[in-house]
Amino acid sequence: MADLVRLSKFMSLMLRHKAADFGLSLDENGFTDIDTVWEQITLKYGTQYTRADLDALLSQTEAGKQRYERVGTRIRALYGHSGVREIKYEAVQPPEILYHGTTPEALKSIREEGLTAQQRQYVHLSTHTERAVNVAGRHGKAIILNVRAKDAHDAGLEFYHPEPQHYLVKAVPIAFIDFPE
Repeated sequence: MADLVRLSKFMSLMLRHKAADFGLSLDENGFTDIDTVWEQITLKYGTQYTRADLDALLSQTEAGKQRYERVGTRIRALYGHSGVREIKYEAVQPPEILYHGTTPEALKSIREEGLTAQQRQYVHLSTHTERAVNVAGRHGKAIILNVRAKDAHDAGLEFYHPEPQHYLVKAVPIAFIDFPE
């Protein structure tokens, strides 16, 4: 069985962070030619992966988190971009509440500045607390913040919904965040 986690990490590097370093040209929506991505995979790994491995990776989700999108012969990473041009999504109406997982270390700055994208293009918000716990838990103890997304949207913030478990927003002001006691 091929190591699809390793393949996914390499694809993230190419599609989210260093597209130009791999000769990939992302269009205004973050898409590039899947054959060009495949060429880079074979340059790095030779025959370790097959096209079927790539197809398997593109069809799987990790705990409900879809990482890549394929449309015809084009592919893109859905979110998490840094170091590439801004990826655009269609604005949508979010649900009333979304969740953001963070760590105790980050809580002080969030209380002062709200949620900001930091080195990414968007703040990531989850539709369920379990997903937010999983995301934040990778970095230590998880603290879950409730984001009053509908109120923020009604106040003019644009939300995006690239896959079922997540929403994206440029930033969330303190006024729309419910902090734990």
